[in-house]
Amino acid sequence: MAVLALISLSACSQANKKTEEPQMNKVLVAYFSASGTTKVAAQQLAQVAKADLHEIKPARTYTYADLDWTDKKSRSTLEMKDKSSRPAITGKLDNMQDYNVVFVGFPIWWYTCPTIINTFMEAYDFTGKTVVPFATSGGSSIKKACEELQAAYPKLNWKEGLLLNNVTRHEVEEWVKRVSE
Repeated sequence: MAVLALISLSACSQANKKTEEPQMNKVLVAYFSASGTTKVAAQQLAQVAKADLHEIKPARTYTYADLDWTDKKSRSTLEMKDKSSRPAITGKLDNMQDYNVVFVGFPIWWYTCPTIINTFMEAYDFTGKTVVPFATSGGSSIKKACEELQAAYPKLNWKEGLLLNNVTRHEVEEWVKRVSE
């Protein structure tokens, strides 16, 4: 009987030790991609970060005409002119609370992130999470997008964003290591 009690206490002690170990970060890569470029970058990032992947899907898919930045009446132009624009999204995550680190990716539109990213940011509670922007671009930097996101959501724990154009896997690995700590 004493042996059983000792084994039982030892098992309880081992169970308590397991719960005291520091938990690993659970990482999500959420991205919006209108043309597929950001999707490829997000997939590569998710691989490097050993993260789950979630596409931020617009309720109404963007057509080629919607994305024509030279047309002053195209959908993307009108959305970007209206800072209060919040294009609807579908496929909401049911387990956002499970993630500690969330990478949020997008193409750069008009030197910043598309307004659908604000829809995503306002759909979830990011309290206590580390949020890391990443982007793809045909020629703009990510700097303005990062500044605007931090200004719009100042209470969040933002980390250094990165433009994922022409970066090596090693550079992505080093960046992920830095921002995930």
